Amino acid sequence: MTTTKKQLHRIDLIFKNEQDCKEILRNALARSNQEVINEMVNSGLKGRGGAGFPTGLKWKLTAEQKVDEKFVICNADEGEPGTFKDREILTRVPHKVLSGMAVCAKIIGARKGYIYLRGEYKFLVPNLKKELRRFHDILDELGLDFRVEIFMGSGAYICGEESALFESMEGKRGEPRNKPPFPTEIGYMNKPTVINNVETLAHSYTILKYGAKKFRELGVKDSRGSKVFSVSGDTPIPGIYELELGMSVQDFVDDFGDGDTKAVQVGGASGFLVPRKRFGKTSIGYQGKLTGISLPTGGSMMIFNSSRSMYNVLNNYLDFFEEESCGQCTPCRVGCQQLLKGIKAVKRGEKPASYLDKLLKLTDTMKLTAKCGLGQSVANSFSSIVENFREEMIY
Repeated sequence: MTTTKKQLHRIDLIFKNEQDCKEILRNALARSNQEVINEMVNSGLKGRGGAGFPTGLKWKLTAEQKVDEKFVICNADEGEPGTFKDREILTRVPHKVLSGMAVCAKIIGARKGYIYLRGEYKFLVPNLKKELRRFHDILDELGLDFRVEIFMGSGAYICGEESALFESMEGKRGEPRNKPPFPTEIGYMNKPTVINNVETLAHSYTILKYGAKKFRELGVKDSRGSKVFSVSGDTPIPGIYELELGMSVQDFVDDFGDGDTKAVQVGGASGFLVPRKRFGKTSIGYQGKLTGISLPTGGSMMIFNSSRSMYNVLNNYLDFFEEESCGQCTPCRVGCQQLLKGIKAVKRGEKPASYLDKLLKLTDTMKLTAKCGLGQSVANSFSSIVENFREEMIY
């Protein structure tokens, strides 16, 4: 008797070729600010950059700030290893992203917006400028005083962190700020700022067109809607796919694996590595940790089969983090260096296997004391790889 593996429901909302942004904007702009905020809140949309902050709440908090100048920023600094979805969204449906920015601007009272574009995505600029010219004409026709400019990053991973991105835009070294205050109060140029990921803004277009109810029908409780995934690694069908949130890692592997998948890295180098024994117990969403029910992800899903060395994978991640650390805080600057030196020393036999436990304690310290998400998230991949593939760190 043969069994048929479950096929994941692939969605076509983000990349659906819809050219009715003028009508969507006209309808949205005709509604009260509170109506649109309620629609966003009721949709359950959370930030698709990985942090998962409720989008409607972010817009609401910024709208409540009583100042004359505010900003809307699209974070297109897609630097997480294994992630390439935002590039595709900006290539195929940039008008959806721009529409989300425009409606947000109307809600919060902003007249200026920026797309902070990853330095390696400079090739997108000519087409984006053409789209901006067409879009600005639409805004003029609708009577909305809002303009968007492109700001080029310089290839720094740390500038994907929102406050480091602000510093970069202000002509300073890209380093994270202390929080609070948060961007909804003090962001770019010390003004209230909504900063959303590319995909988040594109989803807002879907909500404005089809309504919160339709969006909530996708996904599961606390993880509503669909998500665009960048699928890479040991898979026969690499690429970009829009899927419902709440799927198990096992369902994902059944659909995208090569039949010999031993681990899946969820969320890029800063995410968690899920071993085969936990595929069925782990789902993709915004609640829980590796020991719980679900894992959040900015979109990167890297698949590894039995031919891959988890030591080499971890070594590559740590080499990346050591290079990309801004160096501002000691836990991250020194911690990344020591973790990399430590696993190499264990592998060479210069340190006993028990030294890995000391390194795990170091990652716990980094998670608590590092200033931003870079240093804090090193613990995710390190602990999940060492705890589940310890033998590969030694032999």
